[in-house]
Order: sequence, then C-alpha cells, then structure tokens
Amino acid sequence: MNNIAYINNQPHEFKPGETMLAFIKRHQGEKSVPTLCDAPNLEPFGSCRVCSVDVALQQGGRTKAMASCHSPVAAGQYLYTHSPNIQKLRKNIIELVLTDHPLDCLTCEVNGNCELQDVAAQVGIRDVRYPAGANHLDRKKDHSHPYMTSDLSKCINCYRCVRACDEVQGEFVLNMAGRGFDSKIIKGNDTSFMESDCVSCGACAQACPTSAISDVFQSKSIQAEEVTRTICTYCGVGCNLDVSTRNGEILSIQAPYDADANGGHTCLKGRYAFKFYNHPDRLTSPMIKRNGALEKVSWDEAYDFIVDKLQAIRAMHGPDAIAGISSARTPNEENYLMQKFMRAVVGTNNIDCCARVCHSPTALGMQRAFGTGAATNSIADLEHTDCILVIGANPTDAHPVTGAKIKQKLMKGVTGIVIDPRRIELAKYATYHLQLRPGTNVALLNMMLYYIITEGMANEEFIAARCEGYEDFKAEILRLDMTQLENITGVDKELVKEASIAYATAKAAMEFHGLGVTEHSQGTFAIQLIADLALITGNIGKPGMGVNPLRGQNNVQGAADMGAQPHQGAGYMDVTKSHNQQLYTQFYGREVPSHIGYKIPEMFDAAISGELKALWIIGEDVVQTDPNTQKVKKAMDSLELLIVQEIFETETSRHADVVLPGASFLEKSGTFTNGERRIQRVKKVVEPLEGTKADGEIIVDIMNRMGYPQPAYTPEGMLQEISQIVPFFEGVTWENLGDNGLQWPVKKGGVDSQILHQTEFKRGKGKFTYEAFQESNEIETHQKDYPFIITTNRELEHYNAGTMTRRTGNVEILTEDVLLIHPQDAADHGIKDGEMVCVESPRGKVDIKAKLTDEVRQGVLSSTFHFPEIMLNIITSDEHCSEAMCPEYKVVACRIRKSKGKFKQMAEA
Repeated sequence: MNNIAYINNQPHEFKPGETMLAFIKRHQGEKSVPTLCDAPNLEPFGSCRVCSVDVALQQGGRTKAMASCHSPVAAGQYLYTHSPNIQKLRKNIIELVLTDHPLDCLTCEVNGNCELQDVAAQVGIRDVRYPAGANHLDRKKDHSHPYMTSDLSKCINCYRCVRACDEVQGEFVLNMAGRGFDSKIIKGNDTSFMESDCVSCGACAQACPTSAISDVFQSKSIQAEEVTRTICTYCGVGCNLDVSTRNGEILSIQAPYDADANGGHTCLKGRYAFKFYNHPDRLTSPMIKRNGALEKVSWDEAYDFIVDKLQAIRAMHGPDAIAGISSARTPNEENYLMQKFMRAVVGTNNIDCCARVCHSPTALGMQRAFGTGAATNSIADLEHTDCILVIGANPTDAHPVTGAKIKQKLMKGVTGIVIDPRRIELAKYATYHLQLRPGTNVALLNMMLYYIITEGMANEEFIAARCEGYEDFKAEILRLDMTQLENITGVDKELVKEASIAYATAKAAMEFHGLGVTEHSQGTFAIQLIADLALITGNIGKPGMGVNPLRGQNNVQGAADMGAQPHQGAGYMDVTKSHNQQLYTQFYGREVPSHIGYKIPEMFDAAISGELKALWIIGEDVVQTDPNTQKVKKAMDSLELLIVQEIFETETSRHADVVLPGASFLEKSGTFTNGERRIQRVKKVVEPLEGTKADGEIIVDIMNRMGYPQPAYTPEGMLQEISQIVPFFEGVTWENLGDNGLQWPVKKGGVDSQILHQTEFKRGKGKFTYEAFQESNEIETHQKDYPFIITTNRELEHYNAGTMTRRTGNVEILTEDVLLIHPQDAADHGIKDGEMVCVESPRGKVDIKAKLTDEVRQGVLSSTFHFPEIMLNIITSDEHCSEAMCPEYKVVACRIRKSKGKFKQMAEA
C-alpha cells in the first residue's frame, strides 16, 4: 500500500498531508514524542527540535534526524522515536535550555504542570553537564496588567506565545527581539502588558509551556481539585470553558483545545471575567418593597407575596394584565419554563425576551425567506469560503473568537467586504469597506442586488430550481436609480459595484451580520435583502456559504427556540394556528391562549396606559439597556407588581416591588444554544451562593404554588420534556450532547445538522422579496434641529449593561463610556480629545467624554451604554423595526456642544 509508513518497525496507515508527529501521536498516544514548541492550535514551527525522530528509507538503513512536527510522513518511511541518537539529541537540547532557566521548580506556579519539567524527566535529565555562564535569570517580572503577567527569566524562546498572538488572536503584540543570546520576547515596542495593545485573551498564557507568561489566576497551576467543562455566559459564540475549582471556589479558567466552538481560544471575558460570581455585591436574599424601600424577606414570604398578587391581578383584570420577560442569559430549560409558566399557568402569550431588542428582525426576515430564522452554516465553514461579507457587526469586539477567525482569513487573502458606518478593525483587512450612512442598509443592499443582476452574475440555475418570486423582484430592482442611492448611502456606486461582483463571483461566499443590521426601522427588510443576496448567487446550502447572524447574547438563539416570544411558542409554532394551540394545550394539560401577546415595547406602552398590571423580568436590565430610558422608568413605576430576578442590583431592580436573587451560569446546569445552533451543556461548577436559587428552581416553585404540578428542575428531565414538543430537539438528550453539543435540528439517534437548506428550504422554495429604502422617521422628523446621527456599539471589555464585567478586572482596562467623534466635527464645536461633550436628542441629554477618531465619518457619532453613570439610552428613541418591533438603537438624531462642566446626567422628559 502507498499510504503505509513504519513506527519503530511497525506498519501503520497515514493520512495524506499528515505530519510525522501527528502520525505518531495518532497511533502511539499524545506523550509518545516529547515536544516544547508544538501546541494543538498552532501551526508546526520546528524551533525546539525536541520532537526530532530518526528517519530511514528502509528498515535498518541509514537514518537522519528530522523535526517531526513539520515534516510530512511519506510512504515507506521508517520512523524511530527513541533511538540512542535521538535520545542523546533531546537530552542535549534540554540541558542547554536548563542552563538559562531558573531551577526553582518547587516554588514555581506551574510545578507539576510544566512542559519543560515533563520533557526534562521524559528525556532522562538528572543533572546539567554544562557549566554556569551568562544567563537571563535577572529579567524583571511584569505585573502591570489586571490579568496578564510575565517572568521572562523562565522563557525558553519556543515562540509559542508569539505564534498564539499571531495565529490564534491575530493581534501581533508579542515578538522576539534581538539576535542570538540577546533574543527575548517583547510586548509591543518593548513595553509592559498594560501599555501594549494586548487584548487580554490569554492565548499566550495558555500556550506558554512554562510560567514565562501567565496570569494573575495562575491558570496552569495544579492547585485545583476538580475541572468542570461548561459554556461561557457572554456572547453567542458559545465558548467551552474548563473551570478549575478547589474547596468550592473557582480558581481559574482555560479553553479546551478539543472544543468545536472555540478550539482552545476565548476572550478576556470568558477566560478572566468570572470573579463577579462571588462578588460582595451579589444579591443573596429575596426582598419586598415596603414604604418605598426594599426589605429582606424569606423565600416563603416572597413566594406568598408574588402568588397572592398575581392571582389577585389575574382574577380582577384577566391573564393578559400579566407579562414576563425571560432571559437570554439563562439556559434553554429555564426559558422554556418561563414561557410555559406564562402560557400554561397564567394563561397569556405576554412573554418575550431580549431577542426582541437585538435579533428579532433576523428571525422574522429569515423565516420569510427560508422558513427558519437561524444561522444556515457553521463557523467552521470559514475554512471553505472564498469571500466573507460582514454587515453591521464588529465581531472582533462583540464576538471575539469568531472575529479572530474572520480576521485570520482576511489577513491570509480571503476576499472581505465590510459594510459598516464605522471603520471597525476588520475593515482594515477587508478588500472593500462600504462605509455607509447609518440607517441606509436597505439602500446599499439594493445597490448590490442591482449590480449582480445588471452584470449578469445571478445564478439562474439555482434561482429556477429552488426559488420563487424572482421575476417580480428583479423588475423592482432594475427600476432603481444608482446615483440616487449613492447619494443616500454616501458610498461610491463604483465601489459597491466592485464589491457586488466580488461576492457574486466567489465560489463560496459567507455572510455575517449583527445588530447594525437589525436595530433599525427597516431591520427585517434588510435581513430579507441579505437573504436575497444569498439566493440570487446560490450561496446557500453548501459549505463556506450562507447567512449567519452573530447572536449578541449567549443564549438569545435558545430563548427564542424555547418560545420566549409572544407570537410563537416552543419550537416556533404560530400560537394563532388552531392545531398548534391544540397541541400546546394537550401537551401542557392546560388551555393556552391563541392570540398574540405583547412584545417588550408594547409591554411598556400597556404598563403606562394601565392595561398591564404585573411584569416578571428575569436577568434583563431594561432601564439601562432599552431605549428611551425615561419612558421605560415610567412604565416600571406604572405597574402594580414588578418582579425582578437578578444576581446584582440593577437600574431596573431599583424600581421593583419584589427582587429575587438568582444564580449565575457557574451555579446551575442546563443548555445554551449558540449562534450556529449548537446546543451545549452548561454544568454547575459551584453551589449557588447561600440565599440564592437557580432561576429554574424559582420558576418551578412559583408554578407549583399557583397550582401547576411541575416536576423538580433537572436538566435531564427538562430536555426530555422539551424534546417532545420542540421538533428540532427531537433527538436531544443530556447524555448525547457530549462535550461539543449538537446542532439543531437533531433527529432521533442524535443525528445533527451542520448546514441547513442543502436540498430544500424549510418553507419549500426560497422567497425573493423586494423592499424599497425608506428614511427613518427619526431622521425625517428631527434632522433639522438634530443634525448628527449617533449609533450605539459594544466594546470588547464589557457586555451590554456591564453588570458583571464592571465587577471584574475588565473595569481596570476600560473604565468608562466615551463618544467617538470625527476630529473635524470636534474642531467645529470647540471640543478637544478627552473633554466632556453634551449630546442632546429630542428625549434628553447626557454628558460624555470625547474620543477623537477617524473611525467614524463626519456627522456620525458612536458610543456604548456599558456604564450606568452615563445612561446613554436617555437619548435613544422610541422608533422600532416596522415588522419585528426591534428598537432603532443605530439611528438616533442628536446635536452636540461642549459640556458646561456638568458631569451628572441631565435627563429631560
């Protein structure tokens, strides 16, 4: 056979392109050949030579020592892993390394988990023959950073940290400076970690084989008694985390290399921002408001109060006077229970979640086009794509692991198209940056579709076989005036044309979009046009293609899947259809309503009008994060009963009548569904803090007290129930999810789906829809008096309201919200970098520090709402997507002036 090589004279089959090291490890185990510069998520490098093996062309023939990590295995080769020559070579290499390495193993933080220590033992080092000489043992330690540390006296120049920074994160912060004996690792321009451009992902610390680069948590220490694999609570990437604990306390977090979602990588939030879990600010007792102040009470007293009030309100005003907002931060099982409680126990469809304020247009638009509202492909498909289109998303900040993967592909020459009002990091590496005016996505997407048609790039074969509505759509598109749309978007039509051709001619083009598409008055229409782009070019149903929303929160996909929305129950079944209503009624054993309930913005309106009397909110700080803060506050204060279930006091909990202390993701079990439909197991790492309860347990307790016999919460039991009512969870069990989860739809037997719509769309045929551009009402109404547009965004270090990250070291890295403003706009208003700016909209005004940058165009401003000191949503509007009611955070009319020196918020109704 042509694919046979020999390991220590024993024949084994090798794979095409396989390296000698991979070949040997696959057949003889991970520890069969020692290595120092090799790591599972890095490209072969060959700097240490410890992995060398003797290679001969025939048994007993002349051998040659070769580095096995980057040498491909060939047919007929004989590889000798422990010949006398190789053992002598390895021992000599390690002895040389040890002459310039501190021999303080017993006090070193990685003692017992040091790769150098392991390899030294493996090659038989008992002493070092070389005399002491010049060394680097006096190198200074770096403790400047909240997380990252270094002691480069322990560096062995393996380059793993440099390569992790380059190949995994793509940040290029670390490098090797000097030559020969003077070689050393540097950060930036030989500065400290804190002064460098380090993004604190920790990839270098995890890659380092010694403790030369580490972190304040000593993540590679062997102090832990137990390591639990769970899923990150932050964004929708769904990173797997290995959490180390001792005596019920979390010590550190690492990223498992075998995780399909993140492959040994994670961002600073997932790896380091966990100390919130036992922060002194945690809520640890139920509270009831009496005489205007919240007082601590027992769980029984809180439950009795809630049940009595809910039953009284339902009896007097009917079930539709009660509503619930579930949480995309909590597991699927808890979201399922919350919507079940509202429908089967209360008797209303007034249930929603934060998908409303982020990706509800995605779900609706993609359901209209394809039949399902979830990502069509997997992130792993980046390996198969020729063109990456990123619209209204900044993944290097908001979805860092996926962002790093996209960045790596763009740096390696894959065609990139970025459509964004800001010059985000990916725009620097993209082939095309279409820097449009905020709010004009529909106009620009129509331009792209126009050029694909007029340049003869439409995939007529795919359209004819798998789509409908094309001819009517085409006729409308061809009526468009490109010069007019060029003026509307502010983007050169020739540049749009080039980008359109690049997308259409790629063998496989993959689209990603975020809240810069959905949080607009035309958000749903923009999603439908993105679907049109995929349909017209046939970029659907195959590897490296598709339409892929970057989900904002860790379980926003799952919350919607579970039915935490007013128009669709668990499994996206329309609640107004009689057969669905009958199915739910029979399954729950209680009659469920058949009319659509309130969406979140409608809940606020109904509370103010007096129609909504009670609201139960789990894990959402609507006062800080929802738009038009003054209106939201008024809505909260108009309710007869506001229940807030949280882990910290928030701007919303201050308005509550009852506060229930929930548990963090580290204190409960269940499943999260990430942005690529991957259902993954969340495992309890530590017990809930004393006085707190897991959210699912709280919901079950209330259900039972209100007369519904719901069994005690277990993730296994809940998944069994969910699999019987949610069609695409049919084959899901707690056991068969394993370490890497399954991507829905999951059929019986645990057969999952990496790619959707391969032969047929869920709705039958893909539907083309034309949507004309319409200026936002916010601009139409207010542009004369408020000529600037401010658009909101998220920064890497924090997460929406920052409730958790502000209680970690992240707050030492990014300490405040700032206003991104073009230098010319700042000069025109007498504003200097770092000065306070008053930003005013028709709703109110805030003072915020200026950051001058050409990242935004003139006339456009951008900021975040991570810090309650600013409360940026005081100025955001009440405009929403016309179809899905997603708030228009991305287009806010405003005006600016230099602040008069007032640092407090000056909200005006």
